[in-house]
Amino acid sequence: MRRRLAALAALPVLLGLCSSAQAAPSSDPIGDLIVSALTGALPGTPEFRLKATLYHAGAKGVGALDSLGCKVVAMRTVATDRNVIPRRTKLYIKETVGLPMPDGSKHDGFWYATDTGGAIKGEKIDLYTGHGSSSMRPLMALNLAKLTVHKAGEFKGCPPA
Repeated sequence: MRRRLAALAALPVLLGLCSSAQAAPSSDPIGDLIVSALTGALPGTPEFRLKATLYHAGAKGVGALDSLGCKVVAMRTVATDRNVIPRRTKLYIKETVGLPMPDGSKHDGFWYATDTGGAIKGEKIDLYTGHGSSSMRPLMALNLAKLTVHKAGEFKGCPPA
């Protein structure tokens, strides 16, 4: 009798019905909804971990317009690989929340993918900081770091200034 009970107890494991430590995590729709409400990210969209670099006006090859023909906006414009994150995508970057904005306010975490660059290939993102290398100081901790990036929507025309 004990052997039969032991065999019955082991049956779910043998059939793969029990979760193991190596099983893939299940989806969390409630958690996804909470994150989307807090971040503005679309529910169910992937979370990207992108290596960040910084750029500023005055740098070699950086003009006043992005690849869409829009004016680049300090602490809002990002350059991405269009194969990873298409242009005209509104992004939420968690690590930038609370950083100082040029007008003295605090950053809300929203950026706009409007630019591309020759060095931006694959899992990279280039954050536009403003005019001159001194504009990069508040973000230096993010330079070459992996950032958490969520797609928060799309926009038409040029992003808000």
